[in-house]
Amino acid sequence: MSIIKNISPVQAYEILHGNTQAVLIDTRTQIEYSFVGHPIGAIHVPLKRPPNWENFPDFIEQVEKHISSKSTPVILMCRSGARSMDAAKLLEAAGYQSLYNMDEGFEGDKDDHNHRGTLGGWRFHKLPWEQS
Repeated sequence: MSIIKNISPVQAYEILHGNTQAVLIDTRTQIEYSFVGHPIGAIHVPLKRPPNWENFPDFIEQVEKHISSKSTPVILMCRSGARSMDAAKLLEAAGYQSLYNMDEGFEGDKDDHNHRGTLGGWRFHKLPWEQS
């Protein structure tokens, strides 16, 4: 049975502000992180690398550089919740004990016009973010 909990961006924000030990990891690419934007305070550890979208082989090691304890609450996010769930499963297999997948991601799902950001996501909920 999985320990990964799916949460909304608002719930993620509440966890981050209610627990100073909680960490938010953004698993998107560098281009997404920089140009689309990211939550303020997010740690960027990309899961996949273009153009073949294979997992970075050192993903776990990169996470471990930022998180010293496997009991630390870790919230994972991506564009819409799929990559971050893959990342959460890898961390669960590596022994992390408190994992959350932000299921709407930063941009949310596409609407009827194939636009993101109108149905959900961190930005949709007007949570703090920035571009680098």
